[in-house]
Amino acid sequence: MNKEYMTRSAYLIYNPSAGQGNPDLELKLITTLLSPKFDLHVEKTTEEVSADQLAHQALEKGFKTVIAAGGDGTISATAGVLINSQVAFGILPCGTANALATTLGIPPSVEEACQTIIAGHTRIIDTALCNGKPMLLLAGVGFEADTIEGTDKQAKKNFGMLAYIFSGLKQLREFEQFETAIETDEKVINITATAVTVANAAPATSILAQGPSKVIFDDGLLDVTIVAPVNRASAVTASYHLLQTALQNEEAQRDDIGYLRTKWVKISTDPVQNVVVDGEVIGQTSIEIKCVPHSLIIFVPATRNDSPVEKLDNLPKSQIQAKTEER
Repeated sequence: MNKEYMTRSAYLIYNPSAGQGNPDLELKLITTLLSPKFDLHVEKTTEEVSADQLAHQALEKGFKTVIAAGGDGTISATAGVLINSQVAFGILPCGTANALATTLGIPPSVEEACQTIIAGHTRIIDTALCNGKPMLLLAGVGFEADTIEGTDKQAKKNFGMLAYIFSGLKQLREFEQFETAIETDEKVINITATAVTVANAAPATSILAQGPSKVIFDDGLLDVTIVAPVNRASAVTASYHLLQTALQNEEAQRDDIGYLRTKWVKISTDPVQNVVVDGEVIGQTSIEIKCVPHSLIIFVPATRNDSPVEKLDNLPKSQIQAKTEER
């Protein structure tokens, strides 16, 4: 798709608290770049007015193009409202991690991201529902959720992505395992794990989602990665292996890392574990996640992904049972 969703009017949601730059200068640059191509309506998020509230306003006013400028929280909140709306979504990555923009190949600079929107190329991607709530990127159970919860906002402001790395190293040292049952349409997996990640889309930096060679964001399936090291040393080497394979677009080869693809998954744990969805801790297990195929139109550079395979053989301390009944 190219020009079908280019309209005269666009609704811009801007979060002045995102990132580390000067928000006034940033917004001026964005409006300078986009105004020649769009009749731009600009609204800022505040402590009282959230991105999802503004996105609902945009739909109520009949806008066919909505643009969000901010971090992953702003982007996810806006996109969640636009699911199945037939509204084209533009992303301007202005936050710390910018995970969705990175995943979709959207340029990291505001200038280039604006040009991506102006160019008008769109792609329809999958989204998902986690316990009924919108999910664009991934849900993490265990290690990743604890890492996010252990990273405070001031550290993110001061150190950016390094803040997540520091928190992750702390979680690796503590090395907590849990029993988990992972149910899909086809099988039930019982295993002792340190992390289970369910991804609709994920950048290479989300290493715990990188069991397959690539997480495909428009195939109608979720990618589930299971990390099940038997000790702390194995946890460190498994994490490093996932980082290496992600950067090289290769699937994980270790026996203590498994992955599969499914339309639907339910995860329960003992003891209960923290759950993070799209960078925000939302509660604790259990969770049920369902893919919503081809449900969000986004301005992106054209890309193509290859399908990963399934690998569950030789996972330590695991039991995998095929399901005979249909869900």
